[in-house]
Amino acid sequence: MLRSLDIRDMLLIDRLELTFGPGLNVLTGETGAGKSILLDCLGFVLGWRGRADLVRQGAQQGEVTAVFDLPAAHPARAVLADAGIELDDDDLILRRVNGGDGRKTGYVNDRRVSGEVLRQLSETLVELHGQHDDRGLLNPRGHRALLDAFGAIDLGPLRAAWSARRTARRDLDEAEARLAAARAEEDFLRHAVAELDQLSPEAGEEAVLDTRRRAMQGAIRIREDVARALKMLGGDGAEGAMLDATRWLEGAADRAEGRLDEPLAALSRAMVELGEAHRGVEDALSALDVDPSRLEATEERLFALRALARKHNVLADDLAGLADDLRARLGRIDAGEAQIAALRKQVEASEAAYDAAAAAVTAARTNAAAALDRAVTAELAPLKMERAVFQTLVTPGEPGPDGRDDVAFTVATNPGTPSGALDKIASGGELSRFLLALKVCLARGNDALVLIFDEIDRGVGGATADAVGRRLKRLSEDAQVLVVTHSPQVAALGANHFRVAKSVQDDMTTSTVTALDPGQRVDEIARMLSGDRITEAATGAARALLGG
Repeated sequence: MLRSLDIRDMLLIDRLELTFGPGLNVLTGETGAGKSILLDCLGFVLGWRGRADLVRQGAQQGEVTAVFDLPAAHPARAVLADAGIELDDDDLILRRVNGGDGRKTGYVNDRRVSGEVLRQLSETLVELHGQHDDRGLLNPRGHRALLDAFGAIDLGPLRAAWSARRTARRDLDEAEARLAAARAEEDFLRHAVAELDQLSPEAGEEAVLDTRRRAMQGAIRIREDVARALKMLGGDGAEGAMLDATRWLEGAADRAEGRLDEPLAALSRAMVELGEAHRGVEDALSALDVDPSRLEATEERLFALRALARKHNVLADDLAGLADDLRARLGRIDAGEAQIAALRKQVEASEAAYDAAAAAVTAARTNAAAALDRAVTAELAPLKMERAVFQTLVTPGEPGPDGRDDVAFTVATNPGTPSGALDKIASGGELSRFLLALKVCLARGNDALVLIFDEIDRGVGGATADAVGRRLKRLSEDAQVLVVTHSPQVAALGANHFRVAKSVQDDMTTSTVTALDPGQRVDEIARMLSGDRITEAATGAARALLGG
């Protein structure tokens, strides 16, 4: 509920504080008094796009504050949560300042917000209806949602079916794309797998081969020196020379009087050591005996591993894992057709489920449309439009989460004439009554929105105006209603009555709004009945209207 509206230095308003009540709130006043200014100011604080020159002449800035009571389950709380705003109580305070330079600044409970946040909040707080309303009932884009709300149509199963259908189609598309990409490289995969399988690399094999190769290359390089050393230690080398020396010394020992005994003993020991050295070098030479073909085979495999690793841009130790991965990709190609066949069945099943859910919703909408047509027709008769034909068209549309129906409210003002969109067929007064009848049928039980009707009773009077007023009062039983009206019959039904007046003082024009007490209401309605000169008859008629 809109509890209060505070306006400062906006258009013709100097300072204005209004307190609204539940039920039907009516605003009356002479033409040009400034009733539309209130709506301009309310639209400004709600972030609506409107006229730019809002600041009162001579003022540095204008400001509007609106206070709403916000119940715990009100949809505006979701908008506030998305904006990171928490309410400590049920008071929602919207404030917006318009600087003299045209710059606009908005606040929600003293926290600065963008105009977009204000507009999102306004969609959950206020609904404006009038002859030029393109935000509500005249907007065909919203007709389907309005019909669904009227018929209490549960879209949950349909939306779940749409989601499942979309997921199944996405999975199929992705699987087909993967299979197409895999097939594009199938020849490469099969060649690569065959090449890897032929080589059959093992993890850690490169290091083993490299160590073995280095050892064999080292053996080849030192074997010649070891062989030369062995030769020098043999009979043609040190061993032979030592044997010759021993024989010579032994032949001279008898005549040397013992002087050669010790040298001969040392030579004997040396011969023993030389023999051990000779055997050790022989063993070493035998161990260094490298088969060239073995070295060649080792090098060929090592180079093959490294070349294949470079080809696939991986480490040699990763070749075994690469082979497994490529074989898996080939396996997916081989299994791809079976997977895609299964996914196609899922798509078919999900489409059938969606079609069934959409058909059920279409049937429900068709029934709801017929019920809405009957309800609107019943409302049109008291509004002196009993010959008009209202029809809700449910036609095939593009499939989506809310079904595959387009919904449009159409009207023919007279039987036999072609029907069309409300704002294209009906005249101003007719349109107002159509909108009211439609809103009465659609708004039952909806107390989330403040409903504003801007001169929706224009062009009607007498019993028709009384019928308009009674329907507005009926609406106000479920939601707060604000009505700008020139009709005394409508004004008399209001629970709260405000009079808008314009005055000129010191060459400055200002508009004021006054909450009327019972006596003042009699005078205002009498003025609306008779004009500036209020007669006794008009006063009596005003009392009669107020008496109901």
